[in-house]
Amino acid sequence: MTVVTEDQVREQVLDWFRDAWDPDVSLVEWRTRLLESGWAVPSWSTDWFGRDLPAWTDRVAHAAIREAGGVALPLGAGAGLAAPTVYENGSDELKRRVLRPALTGEQAWCQLFSEPGAGSDLAGMKATATRDGDTWIVNGQKVWNTSADHADMAILVARTDWEAVKHSGITYFVIDMHQPGVEVRPIDQMNYHHSFMEVFLSDAEVPHGNVVGEVGGGWRVARATLAHERSYAATRSIMFAKDAGGRVIDEAKAEAVEYNKTYEWYPQRQGRPDLLEQQARAAGVADDPVLRNEMMKLQGFRKANEWTALRAKAARQLGRPPGSEGSIGKIATSEVARRSNALHSSIAGATGMLKETDDPVDSVVAEVLVSTPAQSIAGGTDEIQHNIIGENILGLPKEPAADRGMPYREVGRP
Repeated sequence: MTVVTEDQVREQVLDWFRDAWDPDVSLVEWRTRLLESGWAVPSWSTDWFGRDLPAWTDRVAHAAIREAGGVALPLGAGAGLAAPTVYENGSDELKRRVLRPALTGEQAWCQLFSEPGAGSDLAGMKATATRDGDTWIVNGQKVWNTSADHADMAILVARTDWEAVKHSGITYFVIDMHQPGVEVRPIDQMNYHHSFMEVFLSDAEVPHGNVVGEVGGGWRVARATLAHERSYAATRSIMFAKDAGGRVIDEAKAEAVEYNKTYEWYPQRQGRPDLLEQQARAAGVADDPVLRNEMMKLQGFRKANEWTALRAKAARQLGRPPGSEGSIGKIATSEVARRSNALHSSIAGATGMLKETDDPVDSVVAEVLVSTPAQSIAGGTDEIQHNIIGENILGLPKEPAADRGMPYREVGRP
C-alpha cells in the first residue's frame, strides 16, 4: 500500500476531476466514470474499482469531488450497506453483478433483516430459505424495511438450518425485490409518516449464486453490515455540491430530494434539542432556574457524545474497521432524544398534544413528542447496545440464555 497524505490524495483527485468532469452527461454516466477511475472507493482493491489506499481516502476523495462542484456516490443502502458487505464477503461472480449498479445508483436497495416476532433478537428470525438445487425458496415476513416500496434489490438474512444453534443456521442473501412472491406494504406510524414497510416473502426464489459468504455463516456477514450501518456507511449527507449546475447536478439533486423524503421526520426523532431555547423564550420560561439547569446538562451531555463520535471517526480514518464504539453513540443519541422530549414536554404543556397550531414550531414539537420513542428502537434497541458494550468493550460475560447451544428447532419453531 502506497503511503499517502490527505493533501496528496486531494491533489490527485482534483487532477483527475478537472479532466473528467462533464456536467452535461447523465448521473449514471458520470458515476460510471468515477467508478472506473478508482476514486469512487479508493480504499477498495484495484480488482474492484479501487486503488488499494487506506480507508480514510474514501472520505477525502468524496469531499474533494463535492467541493470542486461534482457528485460522489449515491445515498442509501446500495452504496452504504450492500456494496461494502458484498465487496468484503461475496464471491467474485456476485461482485461482478452487484457492485457496479449499487455504486452508480442504477439500482435502489433496501435491507430485510428485522422480523415482527424477533424484536431486537435478530438471530431469532424465523424467515426460512430452503435449498432446491441451485435455487433457495424463501418464506417469511420482514418489518421496518426502509425504502422497500421502491427498492430493486435487497440484502436478506434467513434461516437455512433448524438443526444448528441459533446464530449458526443463518444465511445472507441478495434478493430481487421485483420478482413474484415479494409483497411490500406500508406501515402507518403514529407521527403520520409512512417511512417503513413490511415485506412478505412467499416462495420467493433466490439463486444460489446470490449467497453472500458461506451457507450458515450469515450471522457474521450481518454483523458486518450492522457495523457499517452504525458507523459511517449509511449516513444521509448531501453527496454533491449545492451551488453547482448541469444535468449531473440536477439529476443528483432530484435523487437526493426523493431519497430524503423518507427521512424528513428524523430530526424530530432525535429530539430537536436545537429548538429548546427558542421554545423556552417563546413560552416565557427561559429564566426558570430548574429548566435552565436541565438544558445545560443536556448540552454538556451532547458535547461529550460529540467527542466520542470524533474518536470513532479518527479510528476509521486510521483504517480500523467499525466496532462497538458505534453502540456508545447510538445509546447517547437515544438519551439526547429522551431528555429533549422531556424538556419539550415541560415547556409546551398541553400544546404539545396539538398536531396543528398557529405556530408551525409547535407542530414540530408535537411531532417530536411522538417520534422520539423510535430513536431507542431503530438500528438495534438500547438494550441490545448495552449488551454489545458490556461484552465487547467492558469484557463482561454474556447474558445467561436457556437456549444457548441448543438446536434452534427446539426453541424457535412456532
